[in-house]
Amino acid sequence: MSYTAKDYAKLIGMQGFSETLLRNHFTLYQGYVTNTNKVMDILGQMLKEGKTAAPEFAELKRRLGWEFNGMRLHELYFENLGGKGEFNKSGKLANKFSEDFGNYEAWEKDFKGTGSMRGIGWCALYQDPASGKLVNFWINEHDVSHPAGCNPLLIMDVFEHAFMIDYGLKRGDYIESFFKNIDWKAVETRIR
Repeated sequence: MSYTAKDYAKLIGMQGFSETLLRNHFTLYQGYVTNTNKVMDILGQMLKEGKTAAPEFAELKRRLGWEFNGMRLHELYFENLGGKGEFNKSGKLANKFSEDFGNYEAWEKDFKGTGSMRGIGWCALYQDPASGKLVNFWINEHDVSHPAGCNPLLIMDVFEHAFMIDYGLKRGDYIESFFKNIDWKAVETRIR
């Protein structure tokens, strides 16, 4: 089974994101899909040939996490964009923010603070299925720092490719534009 890159062209024209930035970002995402398929094909062939003890097999298995999560995180990111940033203050997500953070504003401050940290990576709102609790996490690399078993609700890419073309070093301005374009309905459908 091969993965196919999804088409996110509907996001072009989104306020605060130039067409150049989005098209570059889509191309980067498509590379993760292509590389996920390549790595999986090679690993499948190595398995058939009995080469699972080879150092190359081990390195490709490690690489698979990078490529696969790069693909999935970009899909989640693009799919939680395209809205007008209008948050339903009486929805189930608002209730969870109140329960776990005190209120929406406290959650937003924590999320933006997490996304503004120095470094490259991802800012992600996760739900812990064991407790139902919402927690904002910093994901340093695609394949590192994901909370085991947790459900991603809102993903924000804070690698430079997500904002530098339009915002230079002004990550805070990018984060403000991100918030203006969140599709909260898509985020809310991810709650378990």
